[in-house]
Formats: sequence, structure tokens, C-alpha cells
Amino acid sequence: MEDGSKKIDILLVEDNPGDVRLTKEALTGGKLRNNLYVVMDGEEALEFLYRRGDFKDVPQPDLILLDLNMPKLNGHEVLAEIKKDEQLKRIPVVILTTSEDEKDVLTSYNQYASSYIVKPVSLEKFINVVATFKDYWLEIVKFAPSSE
Repeated sequence: MEDGSKKIDILLVEDNPGDVRLTKEALTGGKLRNNLYVVMDGEEALEFLYRRGDFKDVPQPDLILLDLNMPKLNGHEVLAEIKKDEQLKRIPVVILTTSEDEKDVLTSYNQYASSYIVKPVSLEKFINVVATFKDYWLEIVKFAPSSE
């Protein structure tokens, strides 16, 4: 990413504080310019995306990192809501979860997830996965223009 390029706004939907911290550390390292917003459950994710309540002034994210196993609304429910909405459906959604269940993988892709990443258990592997993700999604991919 070049210095004059737009910052990428990323929404991380994750209820595990340890995974939030690791993801933040892995994404903010290096010279990439991005803004990371974090919400802790599916309901809060939709509040953010629809800019309701405390989130009325947030930007529409360019990319969403979505855990599947969350309280209130799970990741599949959030993904279904995003992909049925005309304003949100172009936002790439990357599933970042501990679930290796083939049903979860299939359901996610059937709901138009952009990719499915299983969180490794070890700290070193987790950081490597996020670094690889960062290289691809934040340095190579061209995002659709915002519908704002």
C-alpha cells in the first residue's frame, strides 16, 4: 500500500478479548495504514454496520473479520444479514473462527463469505495467519468503492 492511498477500515467482530488483542497486534504491525474497529457480538456488529446508537458516526468498513461462535447473534446470522442488504453486501467478509466443522465452512461460503480462516491454537501460528491475511487483503486486494 502506498503512502497516498486510502486507509482501510476493518471491522473485527470477535468476543474473545485474547483473540482481539492478538489480531490488533498482528494487523497494526508494519507500515500499513488501517483503522481497526472492534465489536464483541453479532448484535453490536449490526448496530455498527447500520450506524445506530453509539455507532452513528462510524465509517462503513471496507472489510469485515467475523467470528462464528458469538453471543446474541452468531456469525452465520450476521453474515446472512450483511449479504441480503444492498448497501452492505459488497463488503468482503472473512470468517475468522476456531471452527473446522465442514458444515460451518460450507454454510459460510453458501452465504457468500469471501474466505474462511481457521484460527490456529498456537500464538506463533495465529500471528503468521494474520500476517498472511494482512499481506493479501491489505496489500493486494482492490476493494469496491464505498456506497456512501
